[in-house]
Amino acid sequence: MTSNEQTTRDAATATTATGERADLLEVLAKHRHFLRFTTRDLTDEQAGLRTTAGELCLGGLIKHVTSVERGWVDFILEGPSAMGDFTAMTEADWARRADEFRMLPGETLTGVLADYAEVARRTDDLVATLPDLDAAWPLPKAPWFEADAQWSARRVLMHIVAETAQHAGHADIVRESLDGAKSMG
Repeated sequence: MTSNEQTTRDAATATTATGERADLLEVLAKHRHFLRFTTRDLTDEQAGLRTTAGELCLGGLIKHVTSVERGWVDFILEGPSAMGDFTAMTEADWARRADEFRMLPGETLTGVLADYAEVARRTDDLVATLPDLDAAWPLPKAPWFEADAQWSARRVLMHIVAETAQHAGHADIVRESLDGAKSMG
């Protein structure tokens, strides 16, 4: 599915929802589009190139956003056990997590984008059908979360939007550093 086809599908899903849910889907679709758009006309090799002082590459950013969105949707459905205990992660666990930010041998941009599209469909379906956006779970154990805090499904979805928007901005910088192309302007 091309970026334009995915954007059209995202817009169609947003129009079947109403009110707050439609707003969440619309803003998420917009930021997903900008993230995907940064990869237009790139080869697999280009999608894996680091163009800044950091570790980020375009394919890795999309992999990371995919993983984050998948994990948070699992959290909405299953609670904190779906994400695990981040305070108990080993060096090997952290190394696997770092692999989210790079294209690994055998990975393709087409495959990374397809995985993202599948996760996006699942999220969009959940937003449209979840009985209660106020349903909440305690956050998993992690050094970056306040102890004993809870997030509602609504709060999680807002976090997914923020994460997608933030990384779309990162991707725009990486792409501009690669070949001068911009998402906007």
